[in-house]
Amino acid sequence: MEGDKLDAIDRKILRMLQKNGRTPIKDIAKEAFLSSPAVSNRIEKMEKAGIIRGYHVELNPFLFGYNIKAFINLEISPVQKKEFYPFIRSIPNVLECNCVTGEYSMLIEVFFQTTQQLDHFINELQQFGKTQTQIVFSTSVEHRDVPV
Repeated sequence: MEGDKLDAIDRKILRMLQKNGRTPIKDIAKEAFLSSPAVSNRIEKMEKAGIIRGYHVELNPFLFGYNIKAFINLEISPVQKKEFYPFIRSIPNVLECNCVTGEYSMLIEVFFQTTQQLDHFINELQQFGKTQTQIVFSTSVEHRDVPV
């Protein structure tokens, strides 16, 4: 099952779950004009197919003191990836790390409580290569749902 093979009901279910992953099955069933077991079955199939990868709670990082959001570009050589990936996965402040095209090979999104912590992390990253950092002042578009 792939995203382009979903019918209108599956897409409606996905949109509802993206808005609120805790939407009761009975509420989804009512909107989709299906029985609750039929909705549960569709959700289970989409989970098994990897279309639904999980459910999560979105926290406000600022309420936990994470006032510094930044994007760090890192230039590393391909041979360093074997050592780099376990390192970057071990850092809880890293929200996302993407291998990208262009001058830099990695784009890393982080949250830190202080600029000193960010500076310390950047110094650690520089063992792998050159970095370039952008600190976020504001966000005009927050993380969005996948259009389905």
